[in-house]
Amino acid sequence: MKKNLLLSFLVLFHTFLFAQRAGYWQQAVDYKMDIDVDEKNYQYQGKMILKYTNNSNQALGKVYFHLYFNAFQPGSMMDYRLSHISDPDPRMTNNIGTLENPKIQSRIATLSPEQIGYQRIHSLTMNGQPTAFHVDCTLLEVTLPTSIQKGETVTFDMDWEAQIPEQIRRSGRNSKEGVALSMTQWYPKMAHFDEFGWHLDEYVAREFVAPFGNFDVTLHLPKDYVVGSSGVLQNPTAVKGYDKKAKVVSSNGKATWHFKAENIHDFAWAADPKFVVDSTKSAGDITVYTVYLPTNKQVKENWKTAQGLAAEFFDFCAERFGPYPWPTYTIVQGGDGGMEYGTATLVTGGRDIQSLVGVIFHEAAHSWYQHLFGINETVDEWFDEGFTSYIEELGFQTLFEKRGQLDTNPVINAYRAYYKLALSGKEEPMSLLADYYDTNYGYSQQAYHKGQVFAQQLGYIIGQQNLDKTFLKFYQLWKFKHPTPNDFKRVAEEVSGINLKWYFNLFVNTTRTIDYAIEKVADHEITLRNKSNIAMPIDLLVEYEDGTKELFYIPLREMRGEKPVESFSIYDGAQRTVLEDWFWTKPSYTLQTGKKPVKVQLDPSLRLADIESADNSWRK
Repeated sequence: MKKNLLLSFLVLFHTFLFAQRAGYWQQAVDYKMDIDVDEKNYQYQGKMILKYTNNSNQALGKVYFHLYFNAFQPGSMMDYRLSHISDPDPRMTNNIGTLENPKIQSRIATLSPEQIGYQRIHSLTMNGQPTAFHVDCTLLEVTLPTSIQKGETVTFDMDWEAQIPEQIRRSGRNSKEGVALSMTQWYPKMAHFDEFGWHLDEYVAREFVAPFGNFDVTLHLPKDYVVGSSGVLQNPTAVKGYDKKAKVVSSNGKATWHFKAENIHDFAWAADPKFVVDSTKSAGDITVYTVYLPTNKQVKENWKTAQGLAAEFFDFCAERFGPYPWPTYTIVQGGDGGMEYGTATLVTGGRDIQSLVGVIFHEAAHSWYQHLFGINETVDEWFDEGFTSYIEELGFQTLFEKRGQLDTNPVINAYRAYYKLALSGKEEPMSLLADYYDTNYGYSQQAYHKGQVFAQQLGYIIGQQNLDKTFLKFYQLWKFKHPTPNDFKRVAEEVSGINLKWYFNLFVNTTRTIDYAIEKVADHEITLRNKSNIAMPIDLLVEYEDGTKELFYIPLREMRGEKPVESFSIYDGAQRTVLEDWFWTKPSYTLQTGKKPVKVQLDPSLRLADIESADNSWRK
């Protein structure tokens, strides 16, 4: 009995150390904001009380805030990026040329003073003492009156005003679909500080990172406006849209909306007088809200269908990737496409049903990979977007397309997109910082598609069952923290017993490709060749003259282990034979068969990202 107790303690202690990453810590924020909106001039006055806890191992003499609205001004870094990248986002540009001589112009460059975005800080104190602060485009650098000591919690008081920019990217006023206010990246947000230091990324194009915390947000808007937001609405009977018996309480023609959310790291909302609100509950008791413009019958039908599927999606993800931990999720029409935020998303809504469900599934999947784990999207964009796209695709095929059994490789379209990228000459390492890709094409193909390939191919290496277990164990260990890809690797290694250093290094940090071939098939002998500079384990399915099948599994020496038997229908009836390891230093591998082959197939599950498949099969 004592021995068993000791063993249990050691397992728990190991798990604790594993989860905490040998001294892991994270900062904490607690926002309380009061926002008075001047909807006619697209401006607002903001007051913030922010409690900031320094859990790091050092004192902080400075802190930083992001002022994202400042990017929407002529001459900003975002403006220059649009003007000089070879394939700018068409949503953010105008074509001012001709068919014969096209010329692209940044929309930001054309904004008038009344159309730009800005956040102007009027006052900022820490524990009642004034700070010295300096605005550097989209960053606010704050020199503190005294350093924040290790373990200390301080209170910042901030007054600011902001102007909401024309809708150009994610946030803004008067979207193309007619939504009045899409309020994302809208408040001065505390920058993220962790073991790697301060993350002071200019708002150029890409994604975000922030500390976890609580939000208490009060909005004052005209009484006829309806709001969709992060968090839980605290006063549904005093505002429009959420309660049929509501009697709107207004002062000076404005209603007060009060939202609270716990343990999230970004807060978004949108507002429009024409919004309608609908809701349903998932089997797991998650309330899913939809807030949208009911422009016609088809749009209303699409949103109703999408809402029911979204509720099913949360149950699907709970089983495969861990339970959604917040009580609500709000899907709001707004923005310029789709973007994830804490317990909410803004998506464009005038879509056909397939497109609407697809974008909702994608942004809802971000509740895991990015928001539940606080992944640093500016550094590990593929870990964020790629894994999200993987979850989206599994959910879409299961729930929308109603496939009884998923394909052996359910993300084969992502593989095809990756092959095109790998052969395009535009591929850059997946570890490149998100803002620094030479092309938007390179970024999107890497982050969304090669990231999916990475996840699916990891299942090929360690086995699909082990991959499923890895996702769930990763959830248990790292929810509400800020894990890195290395933390995911460590979990996958512990679950599978396979060393993965080589895979994470070569597939993430280089643009090397995989290319194997069946070089020769003799009477009882098959020779394979690695024509590339990435070595991989091999599944080889051989069919013999008598109709029997044999699945040869060749582990890679660096793996220091092997994956378990997998149950795919293509392997039904095949005897599995595990062969000696293949060294990455050896370009060819010869195996013996007991019978004469009539058909040989390299990687019949199509999960090996082999850029040239023409030489992957042989038939007598």
